[in-house]
Amino acid sequence: MTLALALSRQDVADYVGALFLVYIILILIRVLLSWVPRMPYNPALRAVLDFISETTDPYLNLFRRVLPPLGGGGFALDLSPMIGIIVLFILRGLVVALIQG
Repeated sequence: MTLALALSRQDVADYVGALFLVYIILILIRVLLSWVPRMPYNPALRAVLDFISETTDPYLNLFRRVLPPLGGGGFALDLSPMIGIIVLFILRGLVVALIQG
């Protein structure tokens, strides 16, 4: 007896859409964590925070090069997460539509 595991285009599109959504959620978590002044040191928590930073910063740095933070001092407003999320939503729509055919 053999099991046929066939993936349809819709399955692949759903998977790719979910990956985009997970990355958007990671960026939102990164934004929320930037508002917390100091996190207590805990090795497990530090590993999670480092993972989120190392995963999202390369993408957000693309926008930080083009769009510097608004304002100055400790109150500078970084718009790169907002622009990055908007771009991800647009890319998600395009890529999922292309996969679906």
